[in-house]
Amino acid sequence: MIFLKSDEEIELLRISNQIVAKTLAELAKLIQPGVSTGQLDKVAYEFIKDNGAVPGFLGYSGYPKSICTSVNEQVVHGIPSDEVILKEGDIVSVDCGVYKNGFHGDSAYTFCVGEVKPEIRNLLLTTKESLYKGIGEAVEGKRLGDIGFAIQNHCETKGYSVVREMIGHGVGRHLHEAPEVPNYGRKGNGVMLKSGMTIAIEPMINMGKRQLVFEKDGWTTRTIDRLPSAHFEHSIAIRHGKADILSSFEYIEQVLGNKAI
Repeated sequence: MIFLKSDEEIELLRISNQIVAKTLAELAKLIQPGVSTGQLDKVAYEFIKDNGAVPGFLGYSGYPKSICTSVNEQVVHGIPSDEVILKEGDIVSVDCGVYKNGFHGDSAYTFCVGEVKPEIRNLLLTTKESLYKGIGEAVEGKRLGDIGFAIQNHCETKGYSVVREMIGHGVGRHLHEAPEVPNYGRKGNGVMLKSGMTIAIEPMINMGKRQLVFEKDGWTTRTIDRLPSAHFEHSIAIRHGKADILSSFEYIEQVLGNKAI
Protein backbone atom coordinates (compact mmCIF):
# COMPACT_ATOMS: atom_id res chain seq x y z
CA MET A 1 0.00 0.00 0.00
CA ILE A 2 1.25 3.49 -0.90
CA PHE A 3 0.66 6.06 1.83
CA LEU A 4 -0.04 9.61 0.68
CA LYS A 5 1.26 12.19 3.18
CA SER A 6 -0.42 15.36 4.35
CA ASP A 7 1.42 18.68 4.17
CA GLU A 8 2.02 18.43 7.93
CA GLU A 9 3.53 14.96 7.59
CA ILE A 10 5.74 16.12 4.72
CA GLU A 11 7.11 18.90 6.94
CA LEU A 12 7.98 16.31 9.60
CA LEU A 13 9.73 14.28 6.90
CA ARG A 14 11.63 17.41 5.93
CA ILE A 15 12.88 17.87 9.52
CA SER A 16 14.31 14.33 9.56
CA ASN A 17 15.85 14.74 6.12
CA GLN A 18 17.48 18.04 7.02
CA ILE A 19 19.17 16.34 9.98
CA VAL A 20 20.44 13.71 7.54
CA ALA A 21 21.76 16.49 5.28
CA LYS A 22 23.56 18.18 8.16
CA THR A 23 24.98 14.86 9.37
CA LEU A 24 26.48 14.20 5.94
CA ALA A 25 27.98 17.71 6.00
CA GLU A 26 29.61 16.98 9.38
CA LEU A 27 31.17 13.89 7.83
CA ALA A 28 32.30 15.90 4.80
CA LYS A 29 34.52 17.89 7.19
CA LEU A 30 36.30 14.69 8.24
CA ILE A 31 36.64 12.65 5.04
CA GLN A 32 40.31 12.57 4.09
CA PRO A 33 43.14 10.03 3.80
CA GLY A 34 43.83 8.30 7.12
CA VAL A 35 40.32 8.51 8.53
CA SER A 36 38.50 5.25 9.26
CA THR A 37 34.89 4.62 8.32
CA GLY A 38 34.39 3.61 11.95
CA GLN A 39 35.28 7.16 12.99
CA LEU A 40 32.70 8.53 10.57
CA ASP A 41 30.05 6.28 12.09
CA LYS A 42 30.80 7.45 15.63
CA VAL A 43 30.55 11.12 14.61
CA ALA A 44 27.28 10.48 12.75
CA TYR A 45 25.77 8.71 15.76
CA GLU A 46 26.66 11.53 18.15
CA PHE A 47 25.50 14.27 15.78
CA ILE A 48 22.14 12.59 15.15
CA LYS A 49 21.56 12.06 18.88
CA ASP A 50 22.60 15.65 19.64
CA ASN A 51 19.86 16.78 17.25
CA GLY A 52 17.19 14.90 19.17
CA ALA A 53 16.87 12.12 16.60
CA VAL A 54 17.63 8.41 16.31
CA PRO A 55 19.87 6.79 13.66
CA GLY A 56 17.36 5.19 11.31
CA PHE A 57 19.69 2.43 10.17
CA LEU A 58 20.98 1.29 13.58
CA GLY A 59 19.39 -2.07 14.33
CA TYR A 60 17.29 -2.03 11.14
CA SER A 61 16.91 -5.72 10.19
CA GLY A 62 19.96 -6.28 12.42
CA TYR A 63 22.21 -3.69 10.75
CA PRO A 64 24.94 -2.88 13.31
CA LYS A 65 25.86 0.76 12.56
CA SER A 66 24.34 4.23 12.11
CA ILE A 67 25.51 4.84 8.52
CA CYS A 68 26.55 2.78 5.51
CA THR A 69 30.02 3.49 4.11
CA SER A 70 30.75 1.87 0.75
CA VAL A 71 34.29 2.32 -0.57
CA ASN A 72 35.35 2.16 -4.24
CA GLU A 73 33.85 -1.02 -5.75
CA GLN A 74 31.39 -1.41 -2.88
CA VAL A 75 27.95 -0.43 -4.15
CA VAL A 76 25.85 -0.05 -0.99
CA HIS A 77 25.47 -1.20 2.62
CA GLY A 78 29.17 -1.24 3.50
CA ILE A 79 29.56 -1.56 7.27
CA PRO A 80 31.77 1.09 8.95
CA SER A 81 34.85 -0.27 10.70
CA ASP A 82 37.92 1.05 12.50
CA GLU A 83 39.91 -1.28 10.23
CA VAL A 84 38.73 0.40 7.01
CA ILE A 85 41.07 3.37 6.52
CA LEU A 86 40.33 5.75 3.67
CA LYS A 87 43.21 6.32 1.24
CA GLU A 88 44.13 9.03 -1.24
CA GLY A 89 42.14 8.49 -4.44
CA ASP A 90 39.34 6.47 -2.83
CA ILE A 91 35.67 7.26 -3.14
CA VAL A 92 33.22 6.54 -0.34
CA SER A 93 29.46 6.69 -0.52
CA VAL A 94 27.84 7.53 2.81
CA ASP A 95 24.19 6.58 3.21
CA CYS A 96 22.46 7.98 6.28
CA GLY A 97 19.03 7.63 7.84
CA VAL A 98 17.40 9.56 10.67
CA TYR A 99 14.18 8.94 12.60
CA LYS A 100 12.44 11.82 14.39
CA ASN A 101 8.84 12.79 15.14
CA GLY A 102 7.65 9.46 13.74
CA PHE A 103 9.19 9.91 10.29
CA HIS A 104 12.36 8.81 8.52
CA GLY A 105 14.91 10.77 6.52
CA ASP A 106 17.20 9.06 4.01
CA SER A 107 19.94 10.47 1.77
CA ALA A 108 23.34 9.49 0.38
CA TYR A 109 26.36 11.21 -1.16
CA THR A 110 29.55 9.83 -2.68
CA PHE A 111 32.68 11.67 -1.54
CA CYS A 112 36.15 11.91 -3.05
CA VAL A 113 39.02 11.15 -0.68
CA GLY A 114 41.77 13.57 -1.61
CA GLU A 115 42.52 13.74 -5.33
CA VAL A 116 40.56 11.22 -7.40
CA LYS A 117 41.21 10.13 -10.99
CA PRO A 118 39.22 12.22 -13.51
CA GLU A 119 37.44 9.17 -14.92
CA ILE A 120 36.19 8.23 -11.44
CA ARG A 121 35.14 11.80 -10.68
CA ASN A 122 33.17 11.74 -13.95
CA LEU A 123 31.34 8.63 -12.74
CA LEU A 124 30.32 10.51 -9.59
CA LEU A 125 29.27 13.56 -11.54
CA THR A 126 27.15 11.53 -13.96
CA THR A 127 25.49 9.64 -11.11
CA LYS A 128 24.62 12.87 -9.31
CA GLU A 129 23.30 14.36 -12.56
CA SER A 130 21.15 11.27 -13.09
CA LEU A 131 19.60 11.72 -9.65
CA TYR A 132 18.39 15.17 -10.64
CA LYS A 133 17.24 13.88 -14.03
CA GLY A 134 15.09 11.37 -12.16
CA ILE A 135 13.80 14.01 -9.75
CA GLY A 136 12.82 16.12 -12.76
CA GLU A 137 10.37 13.38 -13.76
CA ALA A 138 9.00 12.92 -10.24
CA VAL A 139 5.84 14.98 -10.60
CA GLU A 140 2.13 14.31 -10.34
CA GLY A 141 0.78 12.53 -13.40
CA LYS A 142 4.06 10.91 -14.44
CA ARG A 143 4.89 7.27 -13.74
CA LEU A 144 7.70 5.48 -11.93
CA GLY A 145 9.05 4.27 -15.27
CA ASP A 146 9.65 7.89 -16.28
CA ILE A 147 12.00 8.34 -13.31
CA GLY A 148 13.87 5.12 -14.02
CA PHE A 149 14.16 5.84 -17.73
CA ALA A 150 15.63 9.30 -17.13
CA ILE A 151 18.30 7.88 -14.81
CA GLN A 152 19.10 4.89 -17.00
CA ASN A 153 19.25 6.86 -20.23
CA HIS A 154 21.57 9.52 -18.81
CA CYS A 155 24.03 6.98 -17.41
CA GLU A 156 24.01 4.37 -20.15
CA THR A 157 24.54 6.93 -22.90
CA LYS A 158 27.79 7.82 -21.09
CA GLY A 159 28.90 4.20 -20.97
CA TYR A 160 28.01 3.38 -17.37
CA SER A 161 25.74 0.61 -16.08
CA VAL A 162 22.76 0.75 -13.74
CA VAL A 163 22.48 -1.59 -10.76
CA ARG A 164 19.18 -3.50 -10.94
CA GLU A 165 19.04 -5.39 -7.64
CA MET A 166 19.21 -2.32 -5.39
CA ILE A 167 16.57 0.36 -5.87
CA GLY A 168 14.87 3.36 -4.32
CA HIS A 169 11.73 3.17 -2.23
CA GLY A 170 8.91 4.97 -0.52
CA VAL A 171 9.84 6.66 2.74
CA GLY A 172 7.70 7.88 5.63
CA ARG A 173 6.74 6.35 8.96
CA HIS A 174 8.79 3.36 7.81
CA LEU A 175 12.27 3.56 6.34
CA HIS A 176 11.22 1.43 3.38
CA GLU A 177 7.67 1.76 2.10
CA ALA A 178 5.90 1.13 -1.18
CA PRO A 179 6.49 1.80 -3.99
CA GLU A 180 9.79 0.39 -5.15
CA VAL A 181 11.66 2.96 -7.26
CA PRO A 182 13.97 1.32 -9.83
CA ASN A 183 16.77 3.28 -11.49
CA TYR A 184 15.81 1.85 -14.87
CA GLY A 185 12.53 1.59 -16.74
CA ARG A 186 10.35 2.53 -19.67
CA LYS A 187 8.56 5.83 -20.16
CA GLY A 188 4.90 5.71 -19.29
CA ASN A 189 5.19 2.46 -17.32
CA GLY A 190 4.71 1.72 -13.66
CA VAL A 191 2.77 3.26 -10.80
CA MET A 192 1.15 6.66 -11.42
CA LEU A 193 2.73 9.40 -9.30
CA LYS A 194 0.35 11.33 -7.07
CA SER A 195 0.82 14.45 -4.99
CA GLY A 196 1.65 13.45 -1.41
CA MET A 197 3.72 10.39 -2.32
CA THR A 198 7.14 10.50 -0.67
CA ILE A 199 9.98 8.49 -2.18
CA ALA A 200 13.73 8.09 -2.00
CA ILE A 201 15.40 8.15 -5.41
CA GLU A 202 18.90 6.68 -5.28
CA PRO A 203 20.80 5.79 -8.45
CA MET A 204 23.65 3.31 -7.96
CA ILE A 205 25.81 3.46 -11.07
CA ASN A 206 28.82 1.31 -11.96
CA MET A 207 31.82 2.16 -14.08
CA GLY A 208 31.89 -1.41 -15.43
CA LYS A 209 29.35 -4.23 -15.41
CA ARG A 210 26.03 -3.79 -13.62
CA GLN A 211 26.19 -7.13 -11.78
CA LEU A 212 27.02 -7.20 -8.08
CA VAL A 213 27.81 -9.76 -5.40
CA PHE A 214 27.29 -9.89 -1.65
CA GLU A 215 30.28 -9.99 0.65
CA LYS A 216 30.45 -12.53 3.51
CA ASP A 217 29.08 -10.05 6.05
CA GLY A 218 25.65 -10.42 4.41
CA TRP A 219 25.26 -6.65 3.94
CA THR A 220 28.02 -5.21 1.76
CA THR A 221 27.48 -5.42 -1.99
CA ARG A 222 30.26 -4.83 -4.51
CA THR A 223 30.62 -4.80 -8.27
CA ILE A 224 31.39 -8.19 -9.77
CA ASP A 225 34.33 -6.76 -11.75
CA ARG A 226 35.61 -4.64 -8.81
CA LEU A 227 35.33 -1.40 -10.79
CA PRO A 228 34.07 1.67 -8.90
CA SER A 229 30.43 2.40 -8.13
CA ALA A 230 28.77 5.68 -7.14
CA HIS A 231 25.58 6.37 -5.17
CA PHE A 232 23.57 9.56 -4.61
CA GLU A 233 20.15 9.77 -2.95
CA HIS A 234 17.47 12.32 -2.13
CA SER A 235 14.15 11.90 -0.39
CA ILE A 236 11.42 13.86 -2.16
CA ALA A 237 7.70 14.57 -2.10
CA ILE A 238 5.68 14.31 -5.31
CA ARG A 239 3.94 17.58 -6.11
CA HIS A 240 2.16 19.11 -9.09
CA GLY A 241 4.62 20.65 -11.52
CA LYS A 242 7.87 20.12 -9.59
CA ALA A 243 9.19 17.67 -6.98
CA ASP A 244 9.84 18.93 -3.45
CA ILE A 245 13.32 17.80 -2.39
CA LEU A 246 13.19 17.14 1.36
CA SER A 247 16.88 16.31 1.84
CA SER A 248 19.72 18.58 0.72
CA PHE A 249 23.30 18.57 -0.56
CA GLU A 250 23.72 22.29 0.12
CA TYR A 251 25.35 21.80 3.53
CA ILE A 252 27.85 19.35 2.03
CA GLU A 253 28.63 21.76 -0.80
CA GLN A 254 29.22 24.59 1.70
CA VAL A 255 31.84 22.41 3.41
CA LEU A 256 33.53 21.14 0.24
CA GLY A 257 33.41 24.39 -1.76
CA ASN A 258 34.91 23.97 -5.21
CA LYS A 259 35.84 20.35 -4.40
CA ALA A 260 32.19 19.32 -4.37
CA ILE A 261 30.95 17.04 -7.13
